Amino acid sequence: MMLIQGSGWKACFDEERDLYTARTSVPGAIYLLEINKETFEKLQSDELSDDEKYCLIHDNGRRLYMDIDDRCGPPYTVVLDDDYKTLCPWAELPESKTVMPEALTDAAVELFASEANNREQRRKKREERKDKEE
Repeated sequence: MMLIQGSGWKACFDEERDLYTARTSVPGAIYLLEINKETFEKLQSDELSDDEKYCLIHDNGRRLYMDIDDRCGPPYTVVLDDDYKTLCPWAELPESKTVMPEALTDAAVELFASEANNREQRRKKREERKDKEE
């Protein structure tokens, strides 16, 4: 695994799986994202500031996981991709006691345009859960 990092972000290239992932954090929020090769390569550039790199990750990444404790309400965690631990075994995350229910997460992914790139995998997982229940 190749890890690179800056202020508020860390990214990983897993050569064995040809997988690019990233973790961003600011006080009160931690995100895990899947990114592409182009984004990872731009993160290695000295031409961008850490703030620009942080924005690049968020603008181009598919959110996998969010842990929010921003004092605007009670802390909560949203698991957008159940495989986040497998996709990002390198990422350090706090243990969360308040995880948003799957049905609410599914509804949010369908509703918000910002989560459009999570719809296909959420729909597939929802069908798998439905099939197991039957």
